[in-house]
Amino acid sequence: MAEAADFQGTSASPARRWLRRTGALLAGAPLLAGLLQLPAATPADAAGQESPQAASGAGSVSVAVDSLTPSAPTEGDTVSVTGTVTNNGKQPVTDAHIDLRVGPSLDTRSSIDALAKKSDDVQGPAGEAVGGKYTEKFSKLTPGVAEPFTISVPVDELDLGPDGVYQLAVALSGETAAQPWDQVLGIQRTFLPWQPEEAATKTKTTFLWPLVSDVHMTAETGSNEQQTPVFSNDDLAEEISPGGRLDQMVSLGKGLDVTWVIDPDLLASVDAMTKNYQVRGEDGATTSGRSQAVAKQWLSELQQAVAGKEVVALPFGDPDLASLAHNGTTVTGSLSHLKEATDAVDNTVPTILHVKPSTDFAWPVDGAVDPSIMKVATSAGADKVIARSDSLQDDLSYTPSAARPIGGGTTAVVADARMSTVFQGNLTKASASTLAVQRFLAQSLTLGLQTGKQRSVVVAPQRTPSVNQAQTMAEALEALQGGNWSESQDLTAAAKVKPDPAANRKVPPASVYPSSLRKQELPRAAFGQIARTQGKLDNFKVILTDQSRVVTPFGRAMNREMSTSWRGRGVAAAGYRGDVESYLDGLIEGVKLIEKSETKLSGRSAMIPVTVQNNLVQGVEHLKLRLTSQNPTRLKISGNAYEEQPVAVNGGHSQSVKFTTSANANGRAEVEAQLYTEDGQKYGEPVTFDVKVTEVTPTVMLVIGGGVLLLVLAGFRMYTQRKRAAAREAAEDTAGEADDDVDNPVGAPPNPEAPGDRLKEESEDGSRADAPQQPSDPAPDTAAESADPSGTGERVDR
Repeated sequence: MAEAADFQGTSASPARRWLRRTGALLAGAPLLAGLLQLPAATPADAAGQESPQAASGAGSVSVAVDSLTPSAPTEGDTVSVTGTVTNNGKQPVTDAHIDLRVGPSLDTRSSIDALAKKSDDVQGPAGEAVGGKYTEKFSKLTPGVAEPFTISVPVDELDLGPDGVYQLAVALSGETAAQPWDQVLGIQRTFLPWQPEEAATKTKTTFLWPLVSDVHMTAETGSNEQQTPVFSNDDLAEEISPGGRLDQMVSLGKGLDVTWVIDPDLLASVDAMTKNYQVRGEDGATTSGRSQAVAKQWLSELQQAVAGKEVVALPFGDPDLASLAHNGTTVTGSLSHLKEATDAVDNTVPTILHVKPSTDFAWPVDGAVDPSIMKVATSAGADKVIARSDSLQDDLSYTPSAARPIGGGTTAVVADARMSTVFQGNLTKASASTLAVQRFLAQSLTLGLQTGKQRSVVVAPQRTPSVNQAQTMAEALEALQGGNWSESQDLTAAAKVKPDPAANRKVPPASVYPSSLRKQELPRAAFGQIARTQGKLDNFKVILTDQSRVVTPFGRAMNREMSTSWRGRGVAAAGYRGDVESYLDGLIEGVKLIEKSETKLSGRSAMIPVTVQNNLVQGVEHLKLRLTSQNPTRLKISGNAYEEQPVAVNGGHSQSVKFTTSANANGRAEVEAQLYTEDGQKYGEPVTFDVKVTEVTPTVMLVIGGGVLLLVLAGFRMYTQRKRAAAREAAEDTAGEADDDVDNPVGAPPNPEAPGDRLKEESEDGSRADAPQQPSDPAPDTAAESADPSGTGERVDR
């Protein structure tokens, strides 16, 4: 009858398959009894003992199952298995043949885990071989050479029983020169879910599809009006390019019923790439980014993929809730960053994706929770926390629904750990990917068959699946959604399912939090540096005329400093925080006081200028410049120890502020100039300089005053004397003209020695000698001068 079924395409009924298995067991019973009565192993038997590879569990031939289709067969399907066999031994394998073997059903989820750990153990049970024509033969397997195989078997020939998960093994048997008898040399076990009919009660499955990446944008922006962003590297362009990780996540998730879980920072970063952006190279120089078209295409595809689907938005930057709970709550202001990251969702996701996301969910790393994590996770407004069943454990014989209230209005949505972690690890090989798919389906079906009640299960895979992991996830989910025992459900609906009263609702203590996760957390020093940066930003922004140019990029950068993506990358995280703080310091130093050299002050008072320089592209205001005398007894500023004046400087300009000073004594006085914000906080570094005071004393003032007075008097006397001399000269000229008319006849030459022709010299007492006599003068004492020529040796008056 079996042959008739093989050749005519008929299928055996379940009852017939049961009779066949029972008959084979009864036929083999006498043989088994005879084997049990055999004596101890003979030398010939000893020579045929298992090879070292078999003794250790693995065979000398490796069997890889690269594909199994369909993953969950139903009545009338043909199961096709493809893969390769490789002889890892040193001797050729002859008379080799590979066949399929169906083992017993696996009734518990733990039995599936156990089989997965020993999937290539040749010593374990392998089940009954299908045999017949469903065997592929190899005349010889050369060491080190991989040989492909394909076996296709009608599902009816597998003799599957009731609904459940069956062990399906691909075994290679053959002989070697050292062991010349037929034996199993290699095996690979996998899982075959069997649910041929629609389940009466289907499991509701929620699958989270995460779109999360590393931190790529810096706090630095260009000085232009558009504030061109600067990226720390160009890795994001690779991820969203065709074939990249994020490109695959979008294209694969487009056709699946999933709940999209998105980090708004990823959307903001890709959106920034659609415009002009800069990329910083390893040498520190920046170049123009060239992936605008790729960014636009990726966002367009994502918008189409999420249309009509549920979107859950994480806080901006996907902050590490566990690190914040364990190391950040003692640092002032840390929780406020989580609130800001949550509020930033409204300005990113709806604007870019044109959908309204849910912000009610918090997702700690790997779903590991403790009381402090729960408290922090809900502090920013979320009232649902995505935990995992290996953290919030249940002591039940079945898997309860995901949702359960834990008090305080908070709901823990517990993801299934087995189904969530099956896609981790290296899935680059097709055999590993196929095993992961079958294991996922097996766990899902076994869960559904545990009770007759409908339950809700949530699958939360790793945050950043690789391309191969994403492809495996999509393949498993397609098979699940095409199966007969599960139906899709959104995360919000899963959180509202009536909780199982027997499910655990007690959050585990901090003492059981995994040490492997705690070692990867951000240290307290990281949150201290973030708080220091925030303090600098708060002091800086109050002086800006356009605060948004600085507050927004630095606020988002500090959200990124708390990102979950920094786990396991402590050095890179510290470098990013240092770059953010250093860049802010550079902007702060753009508004500063110009250094001054020693200033000399002569006199009792003078004006001292102090220059404020603004190298920013925007103006600054709400600043005060205080000039303080460190020795007010010698030098005062506007009559006091210090004076303040308001300062406002346009971008790219400088301004000098003048202060009135007064000196009381000679010597040096130290003066300090310091900028302050309006709320009294110091801004920038102070500038100190010396003022050398040279005060003028009263005695010196009297001497100088007397000298000035003498100069004035001397000048006045010279003026009066010159005026009198001019008057006399005018009078003599008049008298001389009259004498000339009398003494000189007409036509006679004038006498050059005439008394009126010149003025006489003044004596030392100011009187004039031999000056011409005026009409009112008395008569001369001497006789009248003779008109005759002078004798020799006589003095002639001129």
